[in-house]
Amino acid sequence: VQLQASGGGLVQAGGSLALSCAASGNIYDISVMGWYRQAPGKQREWVGYIYKNGRTEYKDSVKGRFTITRDSVKNTMSLQMSSLKPEDTAVYYCYCTVVLESYWGQGTLVTVSS
Repeated sequence: VQLQASGGGLVQAGGSLALSCAASGNIYDISVMGWYRQAPGKQREWVGYIYKNGRTEYKDSVKGRFTITRDSVKNTMSLQMSSLKPEDTAVYYCYCTVVLESYWGQGTLVTVSS
């Protein structure tokens, strides 16, 4: 499985930004997709998941501001971010699991200016 993330950039606090992740390869057995992020000088942290049945889970600090969706036809996953805060600044990584294997996309940088 290969994952390709895109859509990062610079946005002002309070603004919105959407990230996309395109999946290719053996995608039919993907059980969960999601996003992680890593802020400068910090460890990578989980942001949210979307399961095969469409159920989503989010880190508390992004609930109500971030939305993960998945298009199974286009094999893409999106992260819609709104009401962005400077503390959301990080490199965002898309992620998926196939059976017991984990796969990561390359990161895309999101910078939120105050």
